[in-house]
Amino acid sequence: MTRQPKLQYRQGGFTLIELMMVIAIVGILAAIGYPSYINSTIKSNRAAAQSYLMDLAQAQQQFFNDSRTYAADEAALGISIPQRVGAEYEIGFTLVGRPPPTFTISATPKTGSRQVGDGVLSIDNTGTKLRGSDPW
Repeated sequence: MTRQPKLQYRQGGFTLIELMMVIAIVGILAAIGYPSYINSTIKSNRAAAQSYLMDLAQAQQQFFNDSRTYAADEAALGISIPQRVGAEYEIGFTLVGRPPPTFTISATPKTGSRQVGDGVLSIDNTGTKLRGSDPW
């Protein structure tokens, strides 16, 4: 009678070293990806604010054509601030009534928001668009 070899079964699963290597790789990828994500969020918020400022400037020109004066705020223009812009920026209007009347609309980053280091965005009645002292 021949003896049959005993079959050994290896239990499935991962060793602690394999799990730690996976965690380390995920951590490295997260450390690389998170700053890129934050940067793209800042750019996206800036683009939303710029678009809103251009909408306000266009509405200001239409308001001026109708009433021969510029509006003092968004409510007079009948425009509400988008949630995304309102969460990151304070919108301000500066009007000068001397002939010719002018306006400047600015979006100032709120204190404590991600946009703080991004600079103040502004647009005026001539269409000049600035981010700080630089053009958009």
